[in-house]
This record gives sequence, structure tokens and C-alpha cells, in this order.
Amino acid sequence: MAAGQPELIVALDAEALAQAAAERVMARISANPSRIAICLTGGSSPKKLYQLLGSDEWRGRIPWDRVHWFIGDERFVPESDPLNNMAVARATFLDRNAAAGHVHPIPTTAENPDASAAAYARELQAFYGSDQLDPARPLFDMVLMGAGPDGHTASLFPGYPEIEETRRWVVGVPKANVAPFVPRVSLTLPVLASCREMLFEIAGHDKQPILTRLLNGENLPAVRACSNRETVWLVDRAALPEGIRGPR
Repeated sequence: MAAGQPELIVALDAEALAQAAAERVMARISANPSRIAICLTGGSSPKKLYQLLGSDEWRGRIPWDRVHWFIGDERFVPESDPLNNMAVARATFLDRNAAAGHVHPIPTTAENPDASAAAYARELQAFYGSDQLDPARPLFDMVLMGAGPDGHTASLFPGYPEIEETRRWVVGVPKANVAPFVPRVSLTLPVLASCREMLFEIAGHDKQPILTRLLNGENLPAVRACSNRETVWLVDRAALPEGIRGPR
């Protein structure tokens, strides 16, 4: 696929979608013999995937000593809060398998979301080895993404100024456009694009209205977010608009 042109892959149901996502994660890991960086996502879409990656069947296939785990956005709440995205990923599969130094949460103990964003930008730049992204050297091997009911992705909301940010790596988002209405911290579009593969997971009948809008090319954050290399929309049949049919 050409850069920026998403490939649509349809899975039978949410379980098959998680299985397909896990296979793609493993393919990206296998393709890189050195240090690996994966950017996780929050929300409901990746939970089945995280359960798979932490299962006995899958975790033995992951070279935990080479994989670093980041996150694309965070709710500005304490790590102990159930709304904390990385806390969910840690409880589901990371804490039992990954070394603490290989898990890179967005800090939420800073004074405010902007200070948190600046701290995470420094961490990303230290990991990358530069404060300037090189198109020939992606920051991430894979970026996992989801799409909210308003078309937001990460914590980049339609009509908000943060979606237009091109200079900063990470931004504070004072107010969310959808529940939970708490401040957020989010990677920006250019930083999310610095990956070998961006993988959207979109599942469930409740996602059908927004997927219809996305497939129609509406100018929403989830459409604007794309990898400089490969972008994949992995959806299940329940989320597909009427008139589009996936595998039976």
C-alpha cells in the first residue's frame, strides 16, 4: 500500500479481529532484529488484543527484552485510576511480562497536562536519539489506534487546535470532546505517523456510524492519522456500514 492510503481488512468478529491484530504485532516484532518500539492505545478496542498478548499462547513468542512499550495518549488521572490507559495495559499484560524499564507511561503526576506532555516528549526524544524525526528512521515499529464516536483518535479531537500541531511531539488537551471529560495528553499526528505500521482496530455495531463517516473520507482525526509507511484499518463485520460485506 502507498503511504497514507489505508488498507481495509475485515475480520469475522471481535475475537477474530484481536487474533489478526496479534498476528500483525508479531509480524512487526519479527521483522526487527534489534530494539523494538510499540505504541499502544487506550479505550475499549485493544482489550482483547492485550489479553491475547498476555496469554500463555502468545507471551512466549514475544522477545520481551527487546520490546519497548509506549502509549499514544493518556487521561490526566493518577496511575491508580481505572481511567488510566497505560494502567489497563499494564494490568492486562505488561506488568507480568515486561521489564519496568521497557514500559513508558505518560507521566500524570506533573503539574498539568502541558507539563506532562513536555516530559513525555523528552522521553520519546531520548529514546529516539534526536528531537527531529527522520523519515528514513521511524520512531515506532507499530502504532495501535482506535476511533471514537466523534472520529477522534488518540486524544486528537475534531475541531480542536491540537490536531493541527506539527512542531511539538506531545500536547496537553485541556478538555475532552467525549466522555470521560477529563484532561488528556496526546502524541501529535507527525509523531504518530513516524511508524512502520499504524493499525486501527474498529469493532462492534456501535462503531458503524463513525466507520461510515471515515470510509466516506470525512475530514476527521481518524482519517488524517496515517503512517508514513503502512496504514491498516482492521474492522469486524459488525462495524461495517450497510452495503459492505466482509468474510462470512
